[in-house]
Amino acid sequence: MQRLKLYWQLTRFDKPIGILLLLWPTLSALWLASAGRPDTTIVVIFCIGTALMRAAGCAVNDYADRDFDRHVQRTAHRPLTSGKIAAWEALMVAGILALAAFMLIWPLNSLTKLLSLAAIVIAASYPYFKRFFALPQAYLGIAFGFGIPMAYAAVLNQIPASAWWLLLANVFWALAYDTEYAMVDREDDVKIGIRTSAITFGRYDVAAVMTCYVASLAIISYVGSSLGLGYWFAAGIVVACGCAAYHYFLIRGREREACFYAFRHNNWLGCALFVGIAADFALH
Repeated sequence: MQRLKLYWQLTRFDKPIGILLLLWPTLSALWLASAGRPDTTIVVIFCIGTALMRAAGCAVNDYADRDFDRHVQRTAHRPLTSGKIAAWEALMVAGILALAAFMLIWPLNSLTKLLSLAAIVIAASYPYFKRFFALPQAYLGIAFGFGIPMAYAAVLNQIPASAWWLLLANVFWALAYDTEYAMVDREDDVKIGIRTSAITFGRYDVAAVMTCYVASLAIISYVGSSLGLGYWFAAGIVVACGCAAYHYFLIRGREREACFYAFRHNNWLGCALFVGIAADFALH
């Protein structure tokens, strides 16, 4: 039982914010692809699969960063870093979860299965981008948003241009919220040589975060408008803009706790967008 508890912590099931940040854009894509009437089975598959893939990604991330995390205040006590579990256990857990996620989408079409393999490769390679890529959060945006083209593929058996626009919007959103997250660990990351967007942006970090929010919401607004969505969708955009504005006041002082709270609050931004989309189809 103690081992299972450690695996639960390794995969961050005790901290579901990451699942939600993946889930909201995926659900939005399912609703958009199906004109507000997604198949219940597909919704269940994507909800469970999103949770499993995020958990597998966390295990791989901790394996890749096991020698770095011990030098970071926030991550020093994670199960793998603190030596409570072995490195091979993290890989085993990640492999089992990824296999379970792949088996979930087995009833779906071939295009969705092919994209799921790409999603696994992207999720597994993300932790290593921090070694050399100045903006690894952009790559994270692809990993966290890959449920978008997969959702369109599952519903339509093709990927229209709107799906790729939404994926681009997710890259900007991830750059915004994960820069807020990186601002928490900036001093530790500088010491150990990890590259993050918070370090790359430097004193322009707050401006960069807000610019990314604007870009993300502008693209989503464009997609919604092009699909003929109306007032409820617009209301969701307005609430999301309000969330982004609130984050500015949280992060402008660059205090650790405030930046971390802003990162977590992105759950509500993603929720507002999804609710706006779903309500527009239901009530339009």
